[in-house]
Amino acid sequence: MVGGTFSYAESNAEDFKLLVLKNIEYKSYTFSLSPGFCYFFRDNVGAGARFSYSRDYIDIGNIDIALNDDLTFEIQNASLVEHMFYGTGFIRTYMNIAGSKVFGLFNEARLTFGAGQGKTFSGEGETLDGVYQKVKRLQVGISPGMAAFITNNAAIEVSVGVMGFDSRWVNQDHNKVVEGSFRSTSAKFKIDLFSINLGMSYYF
Repeated sequence: MVGGTFSYAESNAEDFKLLVLKNIEYKSYTFSLSPGFCYFFRDNVGAGARFSYSRDYIDIGNIDIALNDDLTFEIQNASLVEHMFYGTGFIRTYMNIAGSKVFGLFNEARLTFGAGQGKTFSGEGETLDGVYQKVKRLQVGISPGMAAFITNNAAIEVSVGVMGFDSRWVNQDHNKVVEGSFRSTSAKFKIDLFSINLGMSYYF
């Protein structure tokens, strides 16, 4: 089996208000591309690999944080750019639905490692300041889904993450003088609506 997924999201705000946040002006986009393949070493059981690239961009023109009439903070001209490369190994099992030749259920156990880099910067002109960062990420998860065959060999697939472990390391470098680091680890056992994937696969 060969296939892949693609996603793109974009958002814009101008003079937007949300609770204590006022005069919000920003734009952002997220782009990801993930081709992959799978080899079936027995009926309804296969092992494969997936390679992914993602890019995130956020540009904040202005955000006013108004806690009260006398206490207001302002964020202006701040940006973030980050791009990541991922490699994933997975094992997938299939089960048909009541003997259907069109619809089938699958479950995928996966191990993912990613590495990339990014930068954040704020200000403009002589006040421009920035930080360069390197990012590493390790993920272990389970993702069930459904495949719908539109031809004998081609199928549209949708899957969602329900359980997983996620660890992220960030090392920062500020003007080759100051270094910083950040680490986060999380585990979940729930349906994650933000991890729904839609893709296309070809079986041969």
